[in-house]
Amino acid sequence: MLRKLFLIACLCFARAGYAGIPPDMLAPLAGDDPDARVAAIAAIGALATDDATRLLTALQNGDVYTTPDGKLYIVTDDKAYNPATGAITAPPDGIDGIMINNRLRGAIEEALSALKMFSPDRAQRLAAVTELQKTATLAQAPLIEKALAREQDAEIRELLRLVAATANLQSPQAAKRKAAVEALADSSNANLRPALQAMLTSDADQNVRVAAAHTLQALDSRLARTEFVGNLFYGVSLGSVLLLAALGLAITFGLMGIINMAHGELLMIGAYTTYLCQLAFRRWAPDALDWYLAAALPAAFIVTALVGIVLERTVIRWLYGRPLETLLATWGISLILMQAVRTIFGAQNVEVANPAWMSGGVTVLGSLVLAYNRIAIIVFAALVVAGVWLILNKTRLGLFVRAVMQNRRMAGCVGVSTAKIDMMTFGLGSGIAGLGGVALSQLGNVGPDLGQGYIVDSFMVVVLGGVGQLAGTVIAALGLGEANKFLEPVAGAVLAKIAILVFIIIFIQKRPQGLFAMKGRSAE
Repeated sequence: MLRKLFLIACLCFARAGYAGIPPDMLAPLAGDDPDARVAAIAAIGALATDDATRLLTALQNGDVYTTPDGKLYIVTDDKAYNPATGAITAPPDGIDGIMINNRLRGAIEEALSALKMFSPDRAQRLAAVTELQKTATLAQAPLIEKALAREQDAEIRELLRLVAATANLQSPQAAKRKAAVEALADSSNANLRPALQAMLTSDADQNVRVAAAHTLQALDSRLARTEFVGNLFYGVSLGSVLLLAALGLAITFGLMGIINMAHGELLMIGAYTTYLCQLAFRRWAPDALDWYLAAALPAAFIVTALVGIVLERTVIRWLYGRPLETLLATWGISLILMQAVRTIFGAQNVEVANPAWMSGGVTVLGSLVLAYNRIAIIVFAALVVAGVWLILNKTRLGLFVRAVMQNRRMAGCVGVSTAKIDMMTFGLGSGIAGLGGVALSQLGNVGPDLGQGYIVDSFMVVVLGGVGQLAGTVIAALGLGEANKFLEPVAGAVLAKIAILVFIIIFIQKRPQGLFAMKGRSAE
């Protein structure tokens, strides 16, 4: 008996000490004033309690009801929870659901998003604060300041300080607005420009306008530096893609003189080989799916090298020294390969997903995101170039290739099998194209027309760099990539392409041998 009395007393004291949501905050939700309801949502969210999260989530899900006398209940599973008192009872008679319109739904989503700043998970808090940089409002300022007072992580605290300043830009107090503007001098958030521009011309306080001018100047300078670094990185990334696409062509066209219009389809075959490796890992080794690229790289090289060897032995070997016939024959081969892929895989694009370790990116300079997949492609392109240079300059095969390309008759006289070297050289160039296809599969969907978008750019890279010159191919690819990225914001993508093409035409007119002229008898 004493034990039961003790438990009842404990429950009574616990209920007496319960601090729910104040009834005056809940009352506007049962009313008809839309402004008061939105303000109530912001005030409830600012409490940053479990009850506030529970009520807002219930509102979002349509589980909040009101009685004729204005009391609110969260009704689930035939039980009614009173957020003001914490009492759980049967649903009262005459309750009616609270209607949620789009404006109120947006306010609820903002409040719930802001409440994630109090999550125990650091990644979730960081994501919430980063998102609030774009949408922070004055109504959220109390909640942001409460989160700032609780936060221990130095990086998140700095972001919260900027978010709090963003919210206080709309403060009715001039001193708060001025302090907020000055605090944002270190920000890299481009979304602040319209607000600062408006304050510069329309704020009633002169001190605020002066502070806005200084902050706007600092922000523009920081954004210009960020844009420059971003263009530089993505120019190197595009150049690496062009380099991987053109490197095989630099061997088959630059060293062998073969105008291979099917080179783009060799890229496509490498990409589809990557897709098949992904399917194989999903079916037979799902736990190791993130490592399917380790199998795709050698597979793509071998498959495309074999395709290249077959093409060389069956068609191209009969067309050496006849460039026009080679162009027409390889163009026909490209159509056959595209149709074969359409027949096997269908005309629709297929998806090749990035491994987990290549997803996402690293944020630098406050707002610039460097994608991991593009960083990986830059590193991969450098490794491929180094490998090709080692093969051509430090191996017996490379010695024979250079000998045959410089003086075929003399190489044949000293016992080099020129036909075999032709086959192996074309196979090497085709295999490198397959590696380029693996890289391209990590940047977008794979389809039968994948290679068509790179064949012209690949020829431009090889011709500009100098026929048969590996260093020229590297410099030309990176140069064209950077030129594209820096011209696009000024002239647009189409005009940038036209400008680059016109430059290459003029350059070749003045220097037909390209950036680096070939040396030796073959140059004659």
